[in-house]
Amino acid sequence: MAGQTLRRSDEVASSVAVLIVNHNAGDALARCIESVLSQGQEVSVALVDNASDDGSAQMVGSLFGRLENVSLVFNQDNRGFSRAVNQAAALTRDGPEDYLLILNPDCELFPGSLRALVDALETRPSAAMAGPMVVDRHGSALRGTFRRFPDPWRAFLTFTGLARLEGKRASLQGVEPDEPLPGEVTEVDAVSGACMLVRKTVYRELGGMDEGYTLHCEDLDLMYRLQQKGFARIFVPTARVFHLQGLSSRRRPAWVHFQKHRGMQRFFKKFQAGDRSLPMRWLVISGIWIRFFVTLPWVLIRR
Repeated sequence: MAGQTLRRSDEVASSVAVLIVNHNAGDALARCIESVLSQGQEVSVALVDNASDDGSAQMVGSLFGRLENVSLVFNQDNRGFSRAVNQAAALTRDGPEDYLLILNPDCELFPGSLRALVDALETRPSAAMAGPMVVDRHGSALRGTFRRFPDPWRAFLTFTGLARLEGKRASLQGVEPDEPLPGEVTEVDAVSGACMLVRKTVYRELGGMDEGYTLHCEDLDLMYRLQQKGFARIFVPTARVFHLQGLSSRRRPAWVHFQKHRGMQRFFKKFQAGDRSLPMRWLVISGIWIRFFVTLPWVLIRR
């Protein structure tokens, strides 16, 4: 299926299943679901709660549990993000949906954003994933709205701050482009993991999320596998999503920080370590964990 274009009849309305994984997102979860249901698009919601203890699961159950287009699953333990996303996707296996929207529970879709994402993929059959502009409460684009795939050199430049000089030297490109966001649909390496629209057939072909990741980098893994199959990922600036950021991770910042670096290591080993020498592999992995320990105090202080 590599490089294959995917087409469908324009006479059939596209439908979307929105996959949400919740863990202690509080009131933001209800606002997230409300923003989805108000899109004016044929949509269903599959929510998997990973053992929340803040009352958010009970709240959405009372607010949305009786709706026919909302499915709720309550796990007794925290199974990790990637596993729970696959669990939510499994609820749509026999459904009519054309697309899956993987959406963080602390995100809110702007009106018309889901339609903009769907339209972008409908008119670009070689693309399999689309992502919006992710903004803060002031409407400013957040870092990571779209990204380059990380590799050891780009990660080093980003961590040291040298990537800020990429405007002067192309060799200093980091993971996050240091340039104005494009004003039109643009092909990119990776969109934001907070909101990703993917073709359902392609997601199933790839086997969904790699459940070896607990939290962080599973989105990059999915997008990298899309690239390996020849499918483009596109950034759609007319679609906008507000992201509160870090709401679920504030209770356990050290654990989340650890899982982020564990994800970095898995991504490197899976996709990039094979063509590097053994000393270079150890250097990169050591660098990942040095970064973890160097940045951990700041993570704990800003909690």
